[in-house]
Amino acid sequence: MRVLLTGHQGYLGTVMAPVLTAAGHEVVGLDAGLFADCVLGPAPADPRGHRVDLRDVTADHLAGVDAVIHLAALSNDPLGSLAPELTYDINHHASVRLARLARDAGVARFLYASTCSVYGAAGGDELVAEDAPLRPVTPYAESKVRVEDDLHSLADGDFTPVYMRNATAFGYSPRLRADIVLNNLVGHALLSGEVLVLSDGTPWRPLVHAADIARAFTAALDAPREAVHDRAFNIGSETNNVTVAEIAAQVAEAVSGAKVVITGETGADPRSYRVDFSRFRAAVPGFDCEWTVKRGALELADAYRTFGLTREDFEQRFTRLAVLRAASESGAVDDTLRWRP
Repeated sequence: MRVLLTGHQGYLGTVMAPVLTAAGHEVVGLDAGLFADCVLGPAPADPRGHRVDLRDVTADHLAGVDAVIHLAALSNDPLGSLAPELTYDINHHASVRLARLARDAGVARFLYASTCSVYGAAGGDELVAEDAPLRPVTPYAESKVRVEDDLHSLADGDFTPVYMRNATAFGYSPRLRADIVLNNLVGHALLSGEVLVLSDGTPWRPLVHAADIARAFTAALDAPREAVHDRAFNIGSETNNVTVAEIAAQVAEAVSGAKVVITGETGADPRSYRVDFSRFRAAVPGFDCEWTVKRGALELADAYRTFGLTREDFEQRFTRLAVLRAASESGAVDDTLRWRP
């Protein structure tokens, strides 16, 4: 299958491309390249692709494509809150435009990277399944809800959208992100000796390794149409439903000598939810996540040590918001985050 992978030079795309290739698919990338240089360790071997802003995709980019895996987005809550109008422009409107172009080009399957953040204010200890009320609390999560709604209206007998609601990602990627919870806590522990938690540690977080996300998308790509057509799936494992305090404790075990420090200075986080992941396992028999939080913390600690993570890299090059601010302040991108000529 010829697969257009948007965001192939991002944190998840860099892990996913070789998994798709190993499964026998031909991968064509599409990425604006904003984070292409955010590399820790050996430079990844990217698939051939298009260097283009998501907002500028044309029908030519979809020619001959059998399926689209759409990862590209402004990718976390602080970034979305910084420029909510851009979050909706890129994450919502450009995503739906891409899907329409794909449908018109005869693309059969469109796998959309949504998020468990759509349940943001679910609260309580009950597991939330895909039919639970959606309570997004950030522009990022709200944009994901809007895209799911619009893709549903595009679904027909020839076009199959699938909504992959990923849990919070973790784990090593050659294009690292340090601004997601486990990756951040491990880095802080190694660089400072403290596992620093600014909230009160009580919120629940569902976590999933980048490699398990890649395997899940590959499985959804190959699944029978009737199993996945126009359906939402939570992607992750119940084992990795953990509180922030529990994540911190796992990090302290992985980084010898690190001490957990819960300041509580930001108070209770309204984003708290435990997630039921059984629907995807039922739809795609044989799939299950392989990575635990503990194993991921050990992997990250080893990678950070091996590749010489520095504080400057940790706080600047591998933090998405810092990268975009630096690009804007240097004049490399304009105020709409497009590359200047």
